[in-house]
Amino acid sequence: MASLPFISSFLSFFIICTALSAATTIKVSLSPFPHHSSSNAYQILSNLATSSVARAHHLKHHNPKANANTNISASLLKTPLFPHSYGGYTISLSFGTPPQALTFIMDTGSSLSWFPCTSRYLCSQCTFPNVDPAKIPTFAPKLSSSNKLVGCRNPKCRWLFGPNVESRCQDCEPTSKICNQTCPPYLIQYGLGSTGGLLLLENLVFPHKTFPDFLVGCSIISNRQPAGIAGFGRSAESLPSQLGLKKFSYCLVSRRFDDTGISSNMLLETGSDSSDAKTPGLSYTPFYNNQATSNPVFTGFYYVTLRKILVGDQNVKVPYSILVPGSDGNGGTIVDSGSTFTFMERPVFELVSKELEKQMGNYSRALEVENLSGLAPCFNVSGYKSIQVPELTFHFKGGAKMELPVANYFSFAGNKEVVCLTVVTDNVVGQGSQGGPAIILGSFQQQDYHIEFDLANNMFGFAKKRCVDHTLSFLLTVELFHHLPSTDEEYQKNNM
Repeated sequence: MASLPFISSFLSFFIICTALSAATTIKVSLSPFPHHSSSNAYQILSNLATSSVARAHHLKHHNPKANANTNISASLLKTPLFPHSYGGYTISLSFGTPPQALTFIMDTGSSLSWFPCTSRYLCSQCTFPNVDPAKIPTFAPKLSSSNKLVGCRNPKCRWLFGPNVESRCQDCEPTSKICNQTCPPYLIQYGLGSTGGLLLLENLVFPHKTFPDFLVGCSIISNRQPAGIAGFGRSAESLPSQLGLKKFSYCLVSRRFDDTGISSNMLLETGSDSSDAKTPGLSYTPFYNNQATSNPVFTGFYYVTLRKILVGDQNVKVPYSILVPGSDGNGGTIVDSGSTFTFMERPVFELVSKELEKQMGNYSRALEVENLSGLAPCFNVSGYKSIQVPELTFHFKGGAKMELPVANYFSFAGNKEVVCLTVVTDNVVGQGSQGGPAIILGSFQQQDYHIEFDLANNMFGFAKKRCVDHTLSFLLTVELFHHLPSTDEEYQKNNM
């Protein structure tokens, strides 16, 4: 996970959709949750925007990787997925013999899984809400009978360091089959954060199923990392690759700036059989395999082919060269749970934001809030009981359409007087605009969607879904309705 964004949304607000024959505009009732002062809210949003852009720069420009077969019967593994005020969604995983349970941030934008390790673990700049850097739970290798350091000539060492890592095994005799030298220490950058340590082979333990010799990082020093990372990317060292997952899926509950304690389930499907069956109700688009040799790291990302972006009923006409990776691997769209706000390269962002400004011309720009929050455009909606917001729709290859609820791309900033677009770009024209994915679909835009990574069939699936029970979701989530309920009682009767 690159940067650790601090949270996915600032204030939730309820949506009531007018019953239009061609629904391209959403009528939004303004109901902010005033949990934070304006000054604190601006700082939080600014941190989110900055970390999202830093995450994008890392994913777009980081360097290529320099830094026992088991037959598994089909089964379904389930683990709770919790939102946190510092930004990540976490799952609990157990490693070792006997098992030690730890918290990991679920990250589809990176592949190595690692845990804070040993009693000497040090995390700098880790003072996040509800996080005490001195009390971050750690894995104790000395208490596990199944952990092993990875040898320099172990094939799994090459997963992280590439095929030439043996040239760094200076203590190994070239002709000797025995080498006690360990795999080199790793150092991984995550946008604003980083971590470093040694690679271990350890048991990954689920109820009724154990995966031996799982490659995991034992991190002893980190920066801005309040928990370990569960890497769900596409590289060989990722959790899905090591477990041989057919698919995995999740539903990200809507968040405010707090630790709600409310969770949804993440499902991991293992097995060797390949089924063509699709999950009912989901829209699918195929993954795009970016095989650019200029940067092998791109092969670890989940690329999808975005055909067009609609603001209201207007196609913003993003150039094809941006939407699809070129021969150098640059361009295209990836899905990244480790980013908070969706990132768009400036040429794309300007097309989207200018069309939004055009269609929301009745509202004045809140330039001061834009400077404080790091988000733009922001609109002053003071005095309005409801506002008209154009729909934002992503059209993918194969016909799948992601029609975002308005709270997945707009948020109140500080109070009920200003709303801001929660999509970010580079702050300076041309800065970082070349290279890597052009669009990064972050977790803020994935809230209250059933998201599926069908690895067996190489497809990405999604559908709007309430990720918590109806009573809680009425308070914590945003939903798009097709009819205007006249009373709260009618709403509850029709939707709960």
